[in-house]
Amino acid sequence: MSSQPIITKVAGPLVVAKGMKNAKMYEVVRVSKEKLIGEVIELHGETASIQVYEETSGIGPGEPVELTGQTLSVDLGPGLLTSFYDGIQRPLELIEKVAESAFISRGIEVPGLDREKKWDFKAVAQEGDQVIAGDILGTVQETTLIDHKVMLPPHITGGKIKKIQSGSFNIEQTVAVIETEDGDKEVCMLQKWPIRIPRPSKAKKFPNEPLQTGTRILDTLFPIARGGAGAIPGPFGSGKTVTQQSLAKYCAAQVIVYIGCGERGNEMTEVLKEFPTLIDPNSGEPLMKRTVLIANTSNMPVAAREASVYTGITIAEYYRDMGYDVALMADSTSRWAEAMREMSGRLEEMPGEEGYPAYLGSRTAGFYERTG
Repeated sequence: MSSQPIITKVAGPLVVAKGMKNAKMYEVVRVSKEKLIGEVIELHGETASIQVYEETSGIGPGEPVELTGQTLSVDLGPGLLTSFYDGIQRPLELIEKVAESAFISRGIEVPGLDREKKWDFKAVAQEGDQVIAGDILGTVQETTLIDHKVMLPPHITGGKIKKIQSGSFNIEQTVAVIETEDGDKEVCMLQKWPIRIPRPSKAKKFPNEPLQTGTRILDTLFPIARGGAGAIPGPFGSGKTVTQQSLAKYCAAQVIVYIGCGERGNEMTEVLKEFPTLIDPNSGEPLMKRTVLIANTSNMPVAAREASVYTGITIAEYYRDMGYDVALMADSTSRWAEAMREMSGRLEEMPGEEGYPAYLGSRTAGFYERTG
């Protein structure tokens, strides 16, 4: 009989638990009786360090920890566009309804995508077609601006379409059956993908044309390549956030993913209020119809900053795989670096320059290299 893992230490967003013999690196766990969402970030024998994505006040030693056996993943499918999420892909509007409060309650669990809503699936592939991972099986009119392309998930390497049908389905209902060497595999419109693992691609295209930012001085003096990455350095109050918001509104991308990672709450409130009222200059439709917003402000738990940037880039990669030009704004990665510094200090790791952890460079480089 295995012993129940229990908490031995709480230090802000860091929780240490013993009896974690079966835990794995980056596994999602439920901490305490309130079932707070956490992630294993360090293992020493049967002792695990967990970064908790919710407020830990009132949690103490002796409380239980529950292993889930899953890594932190996001829901990918129709319904992402027009959504407002927190750092771990919980819809803010749904949280407000469930919690019946303007504040995010602890331990609340809501799905990232609506499981009940029906979508009109139009098959573009036919029975008998040979398909491989990433091939488009059908489309869904997600908004008036974007056709959502339902792809064969990466975990199904390929096979022959045994059955496919058009019709009205929710995201968990089977729309196609693929005949593979390992037997028949059912495909629905919902995909789940671990946020720390880049979505697979065959090859990376070399950037060879500029991104039209909608701001002439940027296009002239500081051009950004389509498929490339750019950064806006500067001191406090110099206009970094305003410039990013301008890019999100007017750049020549088909889908926008905007992450407010550790920024001031009033700036994020401005974004959440302003974006639904903006009109897309190209189509005349509301800009939100091609936008996903992730709000993770500075007064939210610091650990969730890391989750928010990975959540955002995984959603961006998903739309990129459909063939869309996607612009991802992370405001700002320096706040994420500060969160890493705080977690590193609590883990008692050897500090690097300015107190940042030694792995800061590789962690941020890994994020920027997911572009393209």
